[in-house]
Amino acid sequence: MSKLPGHDPRKRTVLTLRGDGRFRRMEAELPRLGERGVLVRTKASLVSPGTELKGPVSRGSRSAGGWRGLREMRLHPQEGLKPKPFGYASAGIVAAVGSEVKGFRVGDRVAAIGAGYALHADFSVVPQNLVVPLPEAASFEQGAYGMLLATAMQAVRRGEAELGAYVAVAGMGIVGLLTARMFQLAGCYVIGWDRLPFRLGVARELGISETVQVPQEDAISKTMRFTRGRGLDIGVLALGGDAAKPAYALEQCMKISGDGHPMGTMVVVGGAEFPFTRSLTNLDVRRSSRTGPGYHDKSWERGRDYDPVFVRWDTRSNLELCLRLVAEGKIAVEKLTTHRVAFARVEEETEDVTRDPDSLLGMVFEY
Repeated sequence: MSKLPGHDPRKRTVLTLRGDGRFRRMEAELPRLGERGVLVRTKASLVSPGTELKGPVSRGSRSAGGWRGLREMRLHPQEGLKPKPFGYASAGIVAAVGSEVKGFRVGDRVAAIGAGYALHADFSVVPQNLVVPLPEAASFEQGAYGMLLATAMQAVRRGEAELGAYVAVAGMGIVGLLTARMFQLAGCYVIGWDRLPFRLGVARELGISETVQVPQEDAISKTMRFTRGRGLDIGVLALGGDAAKPAYALEQCMKISGDGHPMGTMVVVGGAEFPFTRSLTNLDVRRSSRTGPGYHDKSWERGRDYDPVFVRWDTRSNLELCLRLVAEGKIAVEKLTTHRVAFARVEEETEDVTRDPDSLLGMVFEY
């Protein structure tokens, strides 16, 4: 394999999440590179709070996710929980490549994704198809948003957006914000819903000018006015846990046919759950998870490509397009970053900021 000159790491430093809701670094063995792996020296990684941070599970309830979930872990520690490495979105510099890897050289700037691969760690070994070149105009911080950008893009593809469609996105976390912006780039008119005015402010900075703060504002009436009385073509649930109320509200905003049936598409991104009732009738309900075809297909991740004629948009091509849009200035992901934390001081620098979960959105670790 080709290696970064003067560097032959056998160990790496990884970030772990403890049962007390605190981040701690620890030394770990560096995984074997293999013939189709890429060793990346990390320069930036992004926390995906919706899936990486889970609160404790109490009897009769689901675990809380996101920054609030982390806060719950602080208040109600889970005793005996082993330190868990986490993370799946990073960017950095190629430090070594396997003998059968093509298209990458030591020193290349890249974005990397993948649960169990692109960890919050100073070095990561990632299968070659989960690594893409980072455009020269894109920063490492922007590249670290690749995983969540591709997740948002896949949600837009699942929604089969048409030019001029009316779309509402319930949940203005990172994925919700990026999904809303992607729908805009696809030529749709988008309105964003959230409970937190801070997140709605970020949405407006990103270019999503139409927003609803629930429950302070009437989401249904405001959304119907936004659609000029026509109703939504697409509703998106970009949140986790019990989503019965926002799902029902979105249903009330959809197009209604002459015989009284709601029409259109509801896209579920992430872990939202809600009753699948008879009232949904002619709505198409589509779950959208991950980043496109290929992700979690081990043979594809390691280099076996699908025929591009039949699978035009797989995880890799989605990711490449996302980073191109960022490099062209069409998605200002840096506006989502609320905290930049030095990896070498992660314990100290995250101790205070995580006490106020509603002030957090994108946290980037800098290496």
